[in-house]
Amino acid sequence: MNKPRQPITILMADDDPDDRLMTQEAFTECRLRNPLHFVSDGEELLDYLHRRGPYADEAAYPMPGLILLDLNMPRKDGREVLREIKDDPRLRYIPVVILTTSKAEEDVLRSYRDGVNSFISKPVTFAALLDVVQTLGKYWLQVVDLPAGAEGSAS
Repeated sequence: MNKPRQPITILMADDDPDDRLMTQEAFTECRLRNPLHFVSDGEELLDYLHRRGPYADEAAYPMPGLILLDLNMPRKDGREVLREIKDDPRLRYIPVVILTTSKAEEDVLRSYRDGVNSFISKPVTFAALLDVVQTLGKYWLQVVDLPAGAEGSAS
């Protein structure tokens, strides 16, 4: 018998406040109760993962078990951040799902080459976003087995 899963923390890196709000609303509508944290660019994402600056408090900012990553962000874009996460032995186990407006084949190929776990083009309607969030929730939060350290705390 499998032990009950602990809810993993989801960290979304996206510079568009409307996309962050719509994602939060989609999580609520889909009844996903996982903690959902947001950062607005790649530098903030790395600060969160490395517990720097305002993200030093582990209780307030638990290690994510899943990262939703936009590619096109200021300061440090998702492409650079993906490579840094997957090159870091302490972070590479965290699944990263690209959620971006890009549909460029080069971005898809490069992302998979750099270790992304999934690549999803952002839907243009809220109804389509609900479908994506529901599918993400079912797959990443119910179906797959994640490493023990991915269940809301650092390993």
